[in-house]
Formats: sequence, structure tokens, C-alpha cells
Amino acid sequence: MDILVVQHEDGTGPGLVGTALEAAGLRLDLRHPWAGQPLPSSLAGHDALLVLGGAPNCDDDAAAPWLPAVRSLIREAVERDAPFLGICLGAQIAASCLGGKVVRRGGPPELGAVPLRRLPAVADDPVLGSVPDGAPAAQWHWDEIAELPPGATPLLAGDDCRHQAFRIGASAWGVQFHPEVLAADVAPWVASDGPAARGAGADPDAALASLDAAEPRLRAVWTSMSRAWGGVVRARAAASG
Repeated sequence: MDILVVQHEDGTGPGLVGTALEAAGLRLDLRHPWAGQPLPSSLAGHDALLVLGGAPNCDDDAAAPWLPAVRSLIREAVERDAPFLGICLGAQIAASCLGGKVVRRGGPPELGAVPLRRLPAVADDPVLGSVPDGAPAAQWHWDEIAELPPGATPLLAGDDCRHQAFRIGASAWGVQFHPEVLAADVAPWVASDGPAARGAGADPDAALASLDAAEPRLRAVWTSMSRAWGGVVRARAAASG
């Protein structure tokens, strides 16, 4: 069972999510369009789509000329009811191209381990239903989803950033946070983006410390979520095969 994985830049790989999926016997077809590797024109031959995070704005086709292809793949996944998971930028691309709205945050970027609140619809969700109220999530984003696409179901929220997780249809999910990272993965982001974050009023060093302190819970909660999404991939592939 093959998952097409879109990585937008160096240092933003599938991480913890990818490890959990591969441990469940799923194969990751990891594509690097930022390095000149083309994306397929369709999901033919793939059972699911995973779109990772990255620095570009979801509508900045000049900075990331592969974004139109990503939008097309996301729309295809939703139309076909093929499992989709969008992480941070991936969720923003999905929200935007399916009729929602993504904006630049009015205040500092949201960074570090941030507790999430369960919303009523999450109780029966097959992927995020077991995420406990108050679970920490790794955040690192300057943009945020201001409006969900029509028909989307909100699942998790935050006090500062409202739309943290949502579902579209039966098998497409978007998460504003980074379930794939731990403190060691974020440390290079602090080194590269720290000056800009500090200039915008954030404290990236404190954010990194919060991720380090929350690591056991981050690992447990988001590994479980990743396994759950992998279970949806397996079930959908079996049903269609």
C-alpha cells in the first residue's frame, strides 16, 4: 500500500508520522518537488496522499511552483474519497483550495508545545478521536486557517489558533500543527527562523524548551494518531481492492 508524500523543503520530512506508517507496513513514496523532482499528475497507483509542512504561503506559486499540482492532487483525493492528511502547510493548502481561507497571523507566529481542545465531533472521528483533551501539539506557523472549507467538520481547537484539526468528507484530514516533529526536529528551525520569530514577538528558545519537556506526550499521542490514519489507509485500500 503506497502513500504519496509531498515534502516542500529540506528539513521538513515525515518524521514521527512516517515512522509510524512504515512500522504499520505502509510504503512512503516521498517526493521532493522543491529539489526538482516532479509530482505525478494523478494519484493513480497510490492509496493515499500525505502533504507535509513548509515555509511557503499556500498561495505563493512563485516561491513554490509545484503548488498547483499539489492542489490538484488534494482535490482528486477528496473527490475519490482517498485518504488524505495535510500537515500545517498541507492543511492550509487543502483549506484554501477547497473553499476556505488562510491568512497571515495578526500577532506573533505560534510556536512550541500548545495544548489542544477537543470539539464535539471529534468523539467519533477514526483518526483524532483518541486524542485527549489538552494534548500538546508542536506548533510552528506564521499563517493560519481563518475559515474552514464548506462542509468541513472542526475536530480540535486552540485558544490562540482556532482551527487546529478538521475533516472533510469521510477520509480527508487537515491539522494546523506538526504531529511529525519532536524537539530535535525543530532545533534547526530555531536556528534558521529564530531571528524572524523574535522580531515578530515570539520566543523560539522557550518554544523549543516546551517541546523538549512535552516530548513523551508528543511521541505517544501523535504516534497513535498516525497509526489510526494508517488504519484508514489500509481499510480504504482493502475496500477498493
